[in-house]
Amino acid sequence: MSVSLPAVSLAAVPGRRKATLELAREIERRGFAGIYCPSFGDGVALCEALAFATERILFGTSIQPIYTRLASDFAQTASFIHEVSGGRFRLGIGVSHVPALARMGLSPGKPLADMRRYVEEMRATPRVGELPPIVLATLRTKMIELACEVGDGLVFANGARSHMRASLSHVPDSRREDPAFFIGNMIPTCISDDLEAAKATNRRTLTGYAMLPNYRNYWKEAGYVEEMEAIEKALRGGERDRIPALLSDRWLADTTLFGTAAQVREGLEAWYEAGIRTPILVPSSAAGNQIKAFEELFETFAR
Repeated sequence: MSVSLPAVSLAAVPGRRKATLELAREIERRGFAGIYCPSFGDGVALCEALAFATERILFGTSIQPIYTRLASDFAQTASFIHEVSGGRFRLGIGVSHVPALARMGLSPGKPLADMRRYVEEMRATPRVGELPPIVLATLRTKMIELACEVGDGLVFANGARSHMRASLSHVPDSRREDPAFFIGNMIPTCISDDLEAAKATNRRTLTGYAMLPNYRNYWKEAGYVEEMEAIEKALRGGERDRIPALLSDRWLADTTLFGTAAQVREGLEAWYEAGIRTPILVPSSAAGNQIKAFEELFETFAR
């Protein structure tokens, strides 16, 4: 198999946390490029565990919201994980989404200004020690430019492959040519010979994102105006159950990976060609839970 192994997304589900660490060791043994943990299930706690449960693999958060912890407090935690892991930790941070923050009673400010200030405060925290590379969650141009200015990398979530070269054109040559500068994208992935079942699984994964204005604006920018305007009409009419059907096959093929093992490997290669150095596959199974999804992933990328 010529395609390089990707990184993977891993969450610790209550009741299976020890099993998740065993799974992480298997991911490392199989030679995957990294393990990146979403905020669901406390990705920071999982990263701290990964520092001791694994030995060689890179790992990090993708993506930890900045509004849930003080920058000075988070700097201490990030530095600790970075040090005890031997420098294998990458700190991915983002501004999250207004609806999610509202559910927690949080009122965000201006995303760009808040992110700049948060990174500055982390780096100015005294008696911390060395911080890990800081990777900013990005979608559109201004945050990409900020990540290149103040961060050590950028990571998309559910980016459009056809639009990726346009997005990455805002990354200066000095950053693009620096192998230490992280360029990643989280890609919902479902491996199944049942193509329609795989597509349905990925549509369920992304329905919630399609309800977020910032994502719809990004996908409009990427060329999916018709789909996003249809979703907005459905939302205005209280017809949320229609959203999955409004996510076209063309859009789905541009933002996710699905289908047979061969189709997923071929699609992954296209992501590398689009400029994503670290594709982060977010596995789901059309026939089971996270454990089943990883079994399918391991079989697909068996060496």
